[in-house]
Amino acid sequence: MRFLLGWVCMLGMMIAGETFASSRSVVEKPIVVILMGPPGAGKGTHAKPLGEQLGIPHISTGDLFRENIQNQTSLGQTAKSYINAGRLVPDAVVLDMLFARIDQPDCNQGYILDGFPRTVAQAEALDPRLKNSRVIAVNLNVPDPLLVERITGRLACKECGKLYHKKYSAPASQGQCDLCQGTLFQRDDDKEEILKKRLEVYRAQTEPLIEYYGKKDVLREINAADSPDSVFHLVLDQIAEPVARG
Repeated sequence: MRFLLGWVCMLGMMIAGETFASSRSVVEKPIVVILMGPPGAGKGTHAKPLGEQLGIPHISTGDLFRENIQNQTSLGQTAKSYINAGRLVPDAVVLDMLFARIDQPDCNQGYILDGFPRTVAQAEALDPRLKNSRVIAVNLNVPDPLLVERITGRLACKECGKLYHKKYSAPASQGQCDLCQGTLFQRDDDKEEILKKRLEVYRAQTEPLIEYYGKKDVLREINAADSPDSVFHLVLDQIAEPVARG
């Protein structure tokens, strides 16, 4: 009897672990998850593990910008001037980068958007691409004081790009990367004076997306002030429910 009960328990865990895979198998439409929220809300923190859990790629417009900036493309140089000033990158530049990425084969089953759209105009430009997709817009809510603490404490390695935080994930040696011993620095757009501009821009131009996706009945609101692990599971639950419904 104990042997039988052990196998029943093991079978239960296996079934739970395959919940997303099995639910995805009955979903015909690609899943597009739009992660929303102000700078420092945790979009970048949760996007990659969510993509791994759901089996779809994570697309960060910030990464697309840095890629183009690193390669010194004309789009990259234009984007850099706006980012360093704490301003939004023009739609034409963003759209050129993004649409080229989501046209790639690994996005056929869906993708997670991190940092796009940032305006209602961008959302409207994206809409035609989402006609045959299952869209879930997740808004991460965080109080402003916590946003400032999260953003201004960020550090990045000049050599490998690994991210740290002065309070939450400090390196073993001050100012030095644990992986490659590269020098750590604070990005221009993470400095407090730039952050204030970014938050002003967010309130004026990006926050209206909450109402925009709310009217489409695809919005999910999440309290993202808690621990990363707790927030991750809250987001996953909100995504899983419509996926399971098929």
